[in-house]
Amino acid sequence: MTTPQQDVQDWIRNTVASNDVVLFMKGNKNMPQCGFSAQVDHILRLLGVDYKDVNVLADMGVREGIKAFSNWPTIPQLYVKGEFVGGCDIVREMAEAGELTALFDDKGVAYDKSKTLTA
Repeated sequence: MTTPQQDVQDWIRNTVASNDVVLFMKGNKNMPQCGFSAQVDHILRLLGVDYKDVNVLADMGVREGIKAFSNWPTIPQLYVKGEFVGGCDIVREMAEAGELTALFDDKGVAYDKSKTLTA
């Protein structure tokens, strides 16, 4: 028998594995509910990246579970092709340096190649 915590971990693992790009965020892509989540959403939208949003405010188990899953204490958390990329500061810095689009290229994630984010 699995524990509820194990069920949450399995759900997170499945969600990350079955979507090319996943953003665990406060709120959702239509209404981010914190500035950091809004910044990552904005970057992904500017680049034209289709992503799965998971509102951690809707389920405390997921909110705490994702922190344990990634061993990362803050939200938002971005995953690309099953790999944890980072939170707001890391995503923003990667986007400004061109590393985020390079990661998308490397992983085969579609985005609008006419868009760039530079400092």
